[in-house]
Amino acid sequence: MFSNKIINKSVNAHNFRNFLKSLILLMKPRVMSLVVFTSAVGLLTSSNTIPLLNAFMSIFFVTLGAGAAGALNMWYEADLDKLMTRTCLRPIPTGKINKQQALIFGIVLSIISIYGLHYFSNFLSAFLLLVTIAFYLFVYTIWLKRKTPQNIVIGGAAGALPPVIGWTIATNSLTFEPITFFLIIFYWTPSHFWALSLYKADDYEKAKIPMLPITNGIEETKKKIFVYSLFMLPVVILPYVIGFVGETFLIISLLLTIYYNYICYDLFKFKKNEFELNKAKKVFGYSILYLFLIFVLFLIDSLI
Repeated sequence: MFSNKIINKSVNAHNFRNFLKSLILLMKPRVMSLVVFTSAVGLLTSSNTIPLLNAFMSIFFVTLGAGAAGALNMWYEADLDKLMTRTCLRPIPTGKINKQQALIFGIVLSIISIYGLHYFSNFLSAFLLLVTIAFYLFVYTIWLKRKTPQNIVIGGAAGALPPVIGWTIATNSLTFEPITFFLIIFYWTPSHFWALSLYKADDYEKAKIPMLPITNGIEETKKKIFVYSLFMLPVVILPYVIGFVGETFLIISLLLTIYYNYICYDLFKFKKNEFELNKAKKVFGYSILYLFLIFVLFLIDSLI
């Protein structure tokens, strides 16, 4: 009898740990890590200083807000996620979390994150976090994603706001400097996600999501990837033009961007199907490194 109680407690503890792990996965940890990094850069590149506790807690609540948006996204897209190899192992399709739990978790997390950010920073930052969550859920997830191949272009605005929020946490103001953060992520997003959609096109077609390769074809997608990579040239020059960064940032970011242009052009001009997917994967992989390095350069520039 006693041993059965121990076994039951052990099983319950194991189930509870698995449930917590599933809740964390529901928050899209990879996206959250990008939010932590970019919002921290936004905060640290500001000339204003705030108490360390306030800074840490504010970034924490911005991260929770990103997790809330991820949970609400998975709640709404559970029917699509189970059809795609890229998403079929998420918590809801595998039955580890049900839709009602995901919805409640996402709503509660949204309220906590917005209130917590307001408490530790200011109304402007909390309002921008509210806009970010609402935009990601209602505009991107519910409205655009299933209706237009421009979903990722317009929806990219949600992913571009965290560094702006980081800036407003420190300054309680919106100036032109954080807008450059926004523009960099906003114009980076299409080429990044369209490269992914090229080698995951079968998934999107199965789920009937109108990604660009499905609606406009592979060649048009490759062309637009290249065009959007070219948009990054003026976008990375802009911070230097307004006096936000120095020559070190300008030179290195231009070199990184020109290489990005090159691999996107290489994908665009290449016509042999058997190698196209590898080149798309190369663009997708480099795009992640590229954005990370650009924001590292912002940090380095602010130090020197």
